[in-house]
Amino acid sequence: MSSQVPSDLLYAKSHEWARLENGVATIGITDHAQHELTDIVFVELPAKGRHVKSGEACAVVESVKTASDIYSPVPGEVIETNPAVIQDPSLVNSAPYASGWFFKVRLASSEPPAELLTPQAYATQIGA
Repeated sequence: MSSQVPSDLLYAKSHEWARLENGVATIGITDHAQHELTDIVFVELPAKGRHVKSGEACAVVESVKTASDIYSPVPGEVIETNPAVIQDPSLVNSAPYASGWFFKVRLASSEPPAELLTPQAYATQIGA
């Protein structure tokens, strides 16, 4: 099984992705992570207005196998959450890079954190 690693995203070593657009990062978990978790049955998202640090646990996903913390790959303020994944957590499995996103953060800085991985580096990490 080979996981998708879109080339327009940055990745955290903890398997979150960030799509950076106009000072806002859309955050979700990678295809690799959703495969590892298997069937996702519950998602808990951070509150709008919450300030998160890079690497801070701020959301939770539960699958039939386990519960896992989700870490913000970027620092900033949560400005939007995705109600669709609350109502239908399986979107995280079926569309991790599209309708299965978790939340959006207004970046605290114009530069993304240096520890974020390029698509090539993330693919190497997961052995894709």
